[in-house]
Amino acid sequence: MLSALYVAITALLILKLAYDVIKLRTQYGVWHGDGGFYELQIALRIYRYAVEYMPIACLLMLMMEMNGAVNWMLHVSGISLIAGRLMHAYGLKQHDFYFRKLGMTLTFSSLLIMIIFNLYYLPWDMLYPSEYTN
Repeated sequence: MLSALYVAITALLILKLAYDVIKLRTQYGVWHGDGGFYELQIALRIYRYAVEYMPIACLLMLMMEMNGAVNWMLHVSGISLIAGRLMHAYGLKQHDFYFRKLGMTLTFSSLLIMIIFNLYYLPWDMLYPSEYTN
């Protein structure tokens, strides 16, 4: 399953972002919250944004693949999602609004593409069978 590749990559990204938070909490001696440290606040926000968007995107991608979408659609969706999350994280960390905006645009575009592909490839005949079939 091709979607497993992108699920694994997003899981690795989430682990990396979680590690960044843990490293900063250890560095600043903060065991809960952000302790008022700006760098930790940003790392937490980057992590939370990833956790907010990536799980639903992975589910959409898996469903898209299960419904019969072709491989290039999975690659477009997966690459857009990962690139968007990386650009958004970079933009937040570097205070670069351009990359932050571009990252969100790619993330939302990826989600929208996967929603549309899922609706297109949904087995509608199984959901609404004809009265006249045996």
